[in-house]
Amino acid sequence: MDEQVRYGLAMSLTRENFVWHKLHSLTGIVPIGFYMLQHLTLNSFSLMGPGHFNAVITFFGDLMPKHILWTLEIGVLALPILFHGVYGLFITQRAQSNVFEPKYRHRENAMYTLQRYSGVALFLLLIAHVWSTTINSKVHGEEVIKYAAWHDMLTSHGYIVLILYMVGILLASYHLSYGIWNFCIRWGIVVSEKAQLVLRKCSSVVFVAVTILGWAAILGFVYPAFQPGGAAQDAGGEVSASLMR
Repeated sequence: MDEQVRYGLAMSLTRENFVWHKLHSLTGIVPIGFYMLQHLTLNSFSLMGPGHFNAVITFFGDLMPKHILWTLEIGVLALPILFHGVYGLFITQRAQSNVFEPKYRHRENAMYTLQRYSGVALFLLLIAHVWSTTINSKVHGEEVIKYAAWHDMLTSHGYIVLILYMVGILLASYHLSYGIWNFCIRWGIVVSEKAQLVLRKCSSVVFVAVTILGWAAILGFVYPAFQPGGAAQDAGGEVSASLMR
């Protein structure tokens, strides 16, 4: 291989790349951001009780042949998420944080720094989440991701798991909302300072709205009193005694 070509490849692997940066921001919105909103929206069916939430799980499980579902999960979700996470770690590792220096304590710098830190935390939390839900359900069946299983997991161990999920949702909501702001600037959708300011305010609204949506979905598994009738009901309409603890 020509020496110049080898040098070019080495530089592309050790430095940020314009194209990779663009793809990184794009995958953060599509498909990851879109899937996150869809995922939290469907999880909010927990507020309607076990029957409705379990029906969602069954519907998507029976929607298409397993091999097609697996292909979509890997090609459309897993690979973009893996790329976004790994390249995000690469960006974080090469970044030089100066947000704690007095002359650099401006808002955009703080937003960028929090974006990097939240991304690292989310990558680790996402690995644990995928392992305990998606992979676990492939091995042991859909029961491990249905309402009763979620209730038991979130209310056990002194609500530590619940707290971790609430923190994870908070971080994910911020990461997405700042990602929208960053995406629109990086792709030239908003250019002027005024437009960027309006977009930042809109991103803040997205952050609050998505956080509320995610927390409501999680609390729907924990507190049956939030649901119609004041108790968690199964698909047959009977009160589930195990959820009344």
